[in-house]
Amino acid sequence: MSVLVIAEHDNQTIKPATLNTIAAAQKIGGDVHVLVAGKGVSGAASQAAAAAGVAKVLVADSDALGDQLAENLASQILAIAGAYSHILAPSTSVGKNVMPRVAAKLDVAQLSDIIGVESADTFQRPIYAGNVIATVQSSDAVKVITVRTTAFDPVAATGGSAAVENLAAAGDSGKSAFVSRELAKSDRPELTAAGTIVSGGRGIGSAENFSILNPLADKLGAAIGASRAAVDAGYAPNDWQVGQTGKIVAPQLYVAVGISGAIQHLAGMKDSKVIVAVNKDPEAPIFGVADYGLVGDLFEVVPQIVAKL
Repeated sequence: MSVLVIAEHDNQTIKPATLNTIAAAQKIGGDVHVLVAGKGVSGAASQAAAAAGVAKVLVADSDALGDQLAENLASQILAIAGAYSHILAPSTSVGKNVMPRVAAKLDVAQLSDIIGVESADTFQRPIYAGNVIATVQSSDAVKVITVRTTAFDPVAATGGSAAVENLAAAGDSGKSAFVSRELAKSDRPELTAAGTIVSGGRGIGSAENFSILNPLADKLGAAIGASRAAVDAGYAPNDWQVGQTGKIVAPQLYVAVGISGAIQHLAGMKDSKVIVAVNKDPEAPIFGVADYGLVGDLFEVVPQIVAKL
């Protein structure tokens, strides 16, 4: 039995989510192979080969794969799918775009957003915003799986020495074309990979007031996040949103400022190792999951925390 992991990368480096997905693959058992498909991916392939527990790295390098178009990447996966019992990808925007296409072409049911592996055919996944954990079993010959990466500790990025094999790259499907990419540049860590996150909610009151989080984030070396309510109100950009309809995070430290703790938000951050909540309402649901809670006016409390740091 061999397991294929679809690497997420920017053509130069492997994204941290790949290491978490490799960890999930190892729990299934068998040899773990990693597919690195893109353009000019030799550096990313070398990083994948160095990851602990990887037996082989498969490299598909072509112009058609450079922009990670779902149709082209799915074709590449399907070209080698017959050799694998399981195909795994991170449950990110790329994985969610590509893997349903792979499952449909293979005529199998996708297993989405798994958080646990009980056996080679039985997995756990959250439903109802994480309030219920479903145990699902698949009898499909090939299991197509997306992995909630926050549920698995990443494998070591070094120490491995996997063989690297070049594949015949799939051509352009002609079904879609890359037009443009707008990237938000920031000196702060990427939200889904940050070890510390400071998030603000509707309680902050305005987009201008959101800057109160900057000194605290600077002191902690943290990424900045936001609740859906804050994003919907225009206080913060959409790519900062944490929650069921945003990004799922599990940092070492999560500081929730002015966030009431709606279930949709908790679903995106409740696996954080330490949660600190600041809210003026002592009955706010966020205190139900917080390890440390401060009841008070955030405009007074946050500057006091910064001064202490």
